[in-house]
Amino acid sequence: MEPITLDELARATDGRLVRAADPGARVGPDVVIDSRRATPGSVFVAIPGERVDGHDYLDAAASGGAAAALTAREVDADLAQVVVDDPVAALQRLARHTVDAGHAGGLVVVGVTGSSGKTSTKDLIGQVLGRFGATVVPPGSFNNEIGAPLTACRVDGATRFLVAEMGARGIGHVRALTEVTPPDIGAVLNVGHAHVGEFGSVEGIAQAKGELVEALDADGWAVLNAADPLVAAMASRRRARVAWFADAGEPEGGDLRVWASDVVADDLQRFSFTLHADGAVTGSEPVALGVLGRHNVANALAAAAVALAAGCDLPGVAEALTSARPQSRWRMELVTRADGLAILNDAYNANPDSMAAALTSLAGLRRDGGRVVAAVGDMLELGDTSAQAHRAVGELAARLGVDEVLAIGAFGNHVIDGVAAGGGRGQYLEGKDELTRHLRASLGPRDVVLVKASRGLALETVAEALAGADDEGESHR
Repeated sequence: MEPITLDELARATDGRLVRAADPGARVGPDVVIDSRRATPGSVFVAIPGERVDGHDYLDAAASGGAAAALTAREVDADLAQVVVDDPVAALQRLARHTVDAGHAGGLVVVGVTGSSGKTSTKDLIGQVLGRFGATVVPPGSFNNEIGAPLTACRVDGATRFLVAEMGARGIGHVRALTEVTPPDIGAVLNVGHAHVGEFGSVEGIAQAKGELVEALDADGWAVLNAADPLVAAMASRRRARVAWFADAGEPEGGDLRVWASDVVADDLQRFSFTLHADGAVTGSEPVALGVLGRHNVANALAAAAVALAAGCDLPGVAEALTSARPQSRWRMELVTRADGLAILNDAYNANPDSMAAALTSLAGLRRDGGRVVAAVGDMLELGDTSAQAHRAVGELAARLGVDEVLAIGAFGNHVIDGVAAGGGRGQYLEGKDELTRHLRASLGPRDVVLVKASRGLALETVAEALAGADDEGESHR
């Protein structure tokens, strides 16, 4: 944010200023929730958590240079404080204040949501928009009630674009995030089975994701996946203009249409295609993606549609997509070990859609004389559909010709049942240590192994154990 006075900080957050020698003193630009990340002039948000209470770290924040803190109570510390009803809510109000100031200066806010691919698409959008102006993009998956406002607070007077990733675990979550960062452009990528256990049905997920479309005004743009019926149906919930994108043929209608043709892959499953646009922008340009997987064609089309809706030119968008590279760890991260073993680390998270995409990419990475192996763990938060969804993963792996499937977790046996039903080879293992030992003993230099599970299993530790020291392998990220 642009530096503001302590008085303005109090007004922006609906708080009461205490322990301030000079209410006119300026604070900022940084806003942090970790005292170890405090910088000179920063605002420290003291969030009370289950294990750690930020109020215990005001002195540490001050030692790091923090000039003020947002607190739920006055603390005996040598630091100006704005006492608020709820530090998280105050952080959100500060973010909205920052975004409103940016909007007044021409800031364009892009909201991104979907059941899968949000982070990868957010990273692509950020790199494309970054070609045309200063862009703030959330690191990793900063897509909740804390991460989203922290990202928004990085906006300053030079920022032209803010990309806001919006996650949801229930009805109203996306709507709440749009109140923190009111979008000018809203992209809905897909509606899948991620978190279906919390929503109860894919229709419930569609209802929640569509809150982004409802937040757009008539001058905005709804960027919608024409190939996903539940997303396409959201057009009826909007006032904004519509930009359709589709990875299989030209979509119909709308104010802007973006699609791909001539889609081909190289030996690392990086796809090239011709990018087409018609409507508000018209033309065709070649794109050669540097990110892995067929699913990233759709993600790139979404990024292109967002950028074109934002006023960027088609040749520049195509060039930016071609030069884009993965920005977030453990997402289709391909590392080749010194002996030749290739490890596809997609361990950040998993749901049925992203698991299918990763397995499809794995099958396409087979090398002469080598095997393709899948090491997978549970997909969490699928509710009553869990057993069926895990069995379907195993069946798909067998159908794709994966040579061996190794599964751990509470639903690992269901994966192996699916593998067996599909005529493939699979084995259930007790945990990460056994999985790592088995992989180390069985993988050869021409093999490719996929490592993937939901975040709760932290399967990246298996991938990293296989890769060894960072300097032993060549990363293709």
